[in-house]
This record gives sequence, C-alpha cells and structure tokens, in this order.
Amino acid sequence: MKKFKIQKSPFVVPTTDGKLIEEHWGNSTQNSNISIARMIAPPNWSEPHQTPQFDEFTIIVSGKKQFEIDDEIVVLEEGQSILVEKGARVSYSNPFSEPCVYIAICLPAFSVDLVNREEDTN
Repeated sequence: MKKFKIQKSPFVVPTTDGKLIEEHWGNSTQNSNISIARMIAPPNWSEPHQTPQFDEFTIIVSGKKQFEIDDEIVVLEEGQSILVEKGARVSYSNPFSEPCVYIAICLPAFSVDLVNREEDTN
C-alpha cells in the first residue's frame, strides 16, 4: 500500500468575486484537520471581515496582499508569510494593480461553518 497521495485535480471552489481558489487538501478530500489551497486574488479584490475559528497561514507567491487584522493594516509581498490566529477579526484584499498568487493553509480545515464572515456592507 502506498504511503503517499498525489493531488492532480484540486477542487475549484465556486466564487462570485473573481478569486480563484484551488483546494488541494481539506474538506474536499475528506480531511477536516487541515486545508491547503492555491489562491489567485485579482486586482482590486476584497472580501468582508470575518472572525475564523481556525488558524490561517498565508505564503505570498507573487504580487501583494493586504490584511486588516483587528485594527492594524499589514501588506505582504512575494516571499513573505503570515499567521493569522483564530479569533482575530480579519479582512483580506488586493487593492493593487497586479494579481496576488498565494498559498493558504488552515488548521483545522477551512469551512463556511467556521469562517464567521460578516455581511458585506458595500
């Protein structure tokens, strides 16, 4: 029996905001302990605030991404990473002119039931 699995067809999460989410591992692969996804946030993209019940690690592959964490603004660039701990009120955005490609890792796995997304006021 093989002791490894190769993911050749990540689950593409349906979105309506132009963001590409390719979940390689997570609830889509029956693993609720962790989710690992490749994301592409288009220029001028943003989403409402949320207060997740999971830790989220983000590694920027290219471009820049803005994080509003509690009352602080953080901008990360290619090669940088961040851990946003569960319980933080956070909003993610790409207010820049280039797409942002990044890897997101959530512990436990991302799920709509754990994200606690606020209503969009725009």
